Amino acid sequence: MGPGAPPHGCIGAFFDVDNTIIRGASAFHLAVGLYRRGFFRRFDIVRFALHQARYLVFGENKQQIDELRSEALAIMRGHSVAEVAVIAEDVYDEVLTLRIYPGTRRLLDEHVAAGHAVWLVTATPVEVGELIARRLDATGALGTVAEHRDGFYTGRLVGDLLHGEAKAAAVRALAEREGIDLASSFAYGDSAHDVPILSLVGHPFAINPDRRLRRHAADVGWPVREFRARRRATRRSINAASLAGLAWVAGLVARAVRRSLADRP
Repeated sequence: MGPGAPPHGCIGAFFDVDNTIIRGASAFHLAVGLYRRGFFRRFDIVRFALHQARYLVFGENKQQIDELRSEALAIMRGHSVAEVAVIAEDVYDEVLTLRIYPGTRRLLDEHVAAGHAVWLVTATPVEVGELIARRLDATGALGTVAEHRDGFYTGRLVGDLLHGEAKAAAVRALAEREGIDLASSFAYGDSAHDVPILSLVGHPFAINPDRRLRRHAADVGWPVREFRARRRATRRSINAASLAGLAWVAGLVARAVRRSLADRP
């Protein structure tokens, strides 16, 4: 059965975002856009860049995600929600639209054409998820919610980071609210942390899977889709490029530290 199959009841299609729809971490690209507009210090963006490079090479690490989340929330405290939304639109047009995997986009479009309820489910800020969902004609997005009052971020979360089991709980609640038949639905993810949401539906797919998800998919018989271009032929060069990026960022850090020490009396 594929995504173009005739709908039976209310069918959902749930897509992870980072490395499933978009190459890399979408929140990193938003952070770069905010940095260019004076939201972050240079050292902040260097830390985010290190995380992005590690993510591309090694996959997700929940402890690092939690640490960066706390730092990013503190940085965003007091900034306008409307201002960030405008910047996010620019980042999508300038960067994210160029990093969408065509293969995943085709799958998503097929679900939309079939009349399925298409939801993005991501640990990235819900504002980013909703923006991507609108641009891709999806039904909506579930994401991590940063608290705001009177139109300004407070530096706290509403609930927890939408990650792992929290994703599955959010999808269960959504399915109950919207009348979605999970047994007839589809889910797509790239990480072992997506196993809880993939396990909820009748038709799970591993997209660009990390090693742990690839092994799990083989064990339980889940289909695997690889949309990273010429993966086997280029894996070594991709890793080399990512490690070069790590070295470049490390050089930035070292230079920043040396300048800081040189400026001391």
